[in-house]
Amino acid sequence: MNTKSYFKNLTTAILFLFLSLSFADAQTEKLPTPRQEKLLNGMNLLVWNAPDNAGKVTVKLRIHSGSAFDTQGKEGTMALLADALFQTQAQREFFVEDLGGSLDVASNYDYIQITATATNDQFLTMLEIIASAVTNPQIDKETTLKLRDARLEKVKELEKNPSYIADQAVAKRLFGDFPYGRAQGGTTQSLATIDFADLIFAKQRFLTADNATLAVVGSVRPDLAYRAAKRFFGGWTKADKKIPATFRQPETPDAKELIIESPNTENGMRRSALMVGARNDKDFYATKVLTEIWQTQFCYGDDSKYGRSSLEPHLLRGTYVVSINLSVNELPASARNLCGFVLLKDGKKIYPPIMQTDFEQAKSKIVADLNKKTMSVIDLADLWLDVDTFKLVSVNNEMSKLNNVTLADVQRVAADLQKQPVVNVVVKKPDTAKNK
Repeated sequence: MNTKSYFKNLTTAILFLFLSLSFADAQTEKLPTPRQEKLLNGMNLLVWNAPDNAGKVTVKLRIHSGSAFDTQGKEGTMALLADALFQTQAQREFFVEDLGGSLDVASNYDYIQITATATNDQFLTMLEIIASAVTNPQIDKETTLKLRDARLEKVKELEKNPSYIADQAVAKRLFGDFPYGRAQGGTTQSLATIDFADLIFAKQRFLTADNATLAVVGSVRPDLAYRAAKRFFGGWTKADKKIPATFRQPETPDAKELIIESPNTENGMRRSALMVGARNDKDFYATKVLTEIWQTQFCYGDDSKYGRSSLEPHLLRGTYVVSINLSVNELPASARNLCGFVLLKDGKKIYPPIMQTDFEQAKSKIVADLNKKTMSVIDLADLWLDVDTFKLVSVNNEMSKLNNVTLADVQRVAADLQKQPVVNVVVKKPDTAKNK
């Protein structure tokens, strides 16, 4: 080993040790702990008294069911249910103009979440509006038709987008009819079949108090927030019974490359995907470190012009996806070599070995990112919400699990994943010569 390499490796090792010790120290320090309550109807309440929240109160209400629970053939139902909570632009503008804050409603495979802010003096008004939206949403034939038509227009445009086509195709190829193989926001075909009775049914099953957690962050006395939650959300009904997240397991995916022709793409576009463990899997953090290493090895970092890679964990399964938005032939030779496994057909793949330096650099980055999240009470609230959504033990337990990940863990997970088929989808321009 030459002197330059020696000092480079030594510097990396020292940095890794420093960050690990800093993270361990952060665990021993007491993280801001919320007041925790459970209303009689089963709704969980988390309150952080954080006076330094820029004079605002932040409220996050999470419903712990998402589009994974859509009935097959009626994909988009849960997305429409989320749309129904605040149906007009005027409602959203009220949060900005009258409450001095903001409003956002997000839905995905795992949950629906309302995130709202208001000035301190408008906290009770904000909470009352949110409570009204979830306890008594306006769902009838007329509103359902309007919401469905609006979402149909969005989906029609998305289905022309080659990037969206590739994303949906690789998910379908990997998971089949398993929930993560279906479109989160629905398709033009599935949305057309949804009526108001479907939304009412979804509301009764999933939009219930015992399937929700309310987080409050700001200059608010915890006892005031608790009394307000009981007043505004106390009448919210519980579900008749819990709907378990049990689905038929996905079948082994077809690793043969799928080619889709699209007139809307200029360059070849590739998606490669690998099925990984769920968010609450014991090896989640080892997988996260591994995919961070792969992101470096396969040259698809956040600033790469050739593509991107991402780990997408969910309640039941996860996905590692590599997206290339250029023709394979346009990639430089160095990139083609580094990114070997995603560029080979029929599931063949090449994995570089995981070295100690790779492990230390990747884990240090993930540790630093999680440490940063715990420094913000608003971000910390999301971690607490994830505990309920993904059936985790606690935030502290998650931090401990990350800190305890070893190189051997990552190498073991890498060995297991190398046995899994890689699904490849290519979207390209139609071959005009072939079609003549």
